[in-house]
Amino acid sequence: MADLKGKSLLGLQGVTKENIELILRSARKMKAIVNSGDKKLPLLHGKSVVNMFWEPSTRTRGSFEMAAKYLDADVINFTPSGSSIVKGESFRDTLLTVTAMGVDAIVMRHKMEGSPRLADSYVDPVIVNAGDGAHEHPTQALLDMYTINEVKGGIKGLKVVIVGDIDHSRVARSGIYGLKTLGADVHLVGPRTLLQPELASMGISIHYNLDEALEGADVVNVLRIQKERQGVGFFPGTGEYTSLYGINRKRLEQAKKDVLVLHPGPMNRGLEIEPDVCYWEQSSIQEQVKNGVCVRMAVLYLTIIGGDESGISR
Repeated sequence: MADLKGKSLLGLQGVTKENIELILRSARKMKAIVNSGDKKLPLLHGKSVVNMFWEPSTRTRGSFEMAAKYLDADVINFTPSGSSIVKGESFRDTLLTVTAMGVDAIVMRHKMEGSPRLADSYVDPVIVNAGDGAHEHPTQALLDMYTINEVKGGIKGLKVVIVGDIDHSRVARSGIYGLKTLGADVHLVGPRTLLQPELASMGISIHYNLDEALEGADVVNVLRIQKERQGVGFFPGTGEYTSLYGINRKRLEQAKKDVLVLHPGPMNRGLEIEPDVCYWEQSSIQEQVKNGVCVRMAVLYLTIIGGDESGISR
């Protein structure tokens, strides 16, 4: 039986189909609340959530904050530059200090892979991974899956193509785990320097030719070129990358006529994606942002309170 109460969400690797579907069903009910005139639902009244972000974020941090507030939780936003970390306090001691204040959940983004799992071994509150290095970003993958399911009516059997900087993408890894669990046919495409062939062992298809990968695609998820995680020499220049792997309307003619385009944001317009695709009617990039709030509401509710979607009501 699907049950997430008291369980940290550290990634989607190993998360069951039943639990993923529970989150998506709960997010659907949360979206009805967000779309209503009164967005407040006191399911987390008396609970507290701390957002601990060691890396910059607009969408993830903002949507977790809105999600907690819509559920009537108390929220504290933590940044290293405004904390005792600048005085030399350790990662573990910082977590223990925050926990001693009585928090119920810690939402964490950190540049180090595995940091949420380490945090989960140190303290008792639920830990929700908001991105750890190039490892995983589970709630981004969940909101992507929610968006696909909402537009396409299901995920099983769909050809989902993930394009771009795969090796540095925590979004790609969580997406592969989640999409495979729900029965999607997952394809990765990008330059050889940003897409290692060993990833084929995850049961997905690897391509280095974009037109080949896009043929018959139901969904195209365009990844940001992560300059902050790259060294030098992954491709000669932005012009070459765009000519070979940039997504534009002409290229998407290889995909199905009703292809859905996603992007986790922020977008490098004119590099990995052209403006004629960003604001196309078959792009759900802005809807992904709204869906992110709903999915994160569901995750906070299910991990802190537990139960199922039947408990989501006024």
